[in-house]
Amino acid sequence: MTDPTPLSGAPNSAPQNTSPTTESRTALLDPPGPSQPSSPSGVQLWMHRISVFLFVLISAVAGVLLIILPWTPEWTDNYLLLTFPGLRPIIANGFFRGICSGLGLLDIWIGFWEALHYHEQQ
Repeated sequence: MTDPTPLSGAPNSAPQNTSPTTESRTALLDPPGPSQPSSPSGVQLWMHRISVFLFVLISAVAGVLLIILPWTPEWTDNYLLLTFPGLRPIIANGFFRGICSGLGLLDIWIGFWEALHYHEQQ
């Protein structure tokens, strides 16, 4: 039986090893050069701290709203549902309200997990 690949020289011969050279590597795979600092500057560090704080704060607030809001009358008696009256029975369902409250708990958990696992690069 013959080998159908056009790159093989003779039948039953081993394929040639064509490994990529180091010249074809991308910049993402190369180790960092000496021009890149190993530790972040003070401004970058504070920006990272502020972004983590805002993420935790927004996660906690959104989580608390998702836990409490589905069980209030405003959940089903709002202006948005007046244009879609068919959604009112679905949104008023206890199972749907429970799913929303569960997402709120998950949101709070993710925010606090991020806060507890925060560490600064040194």
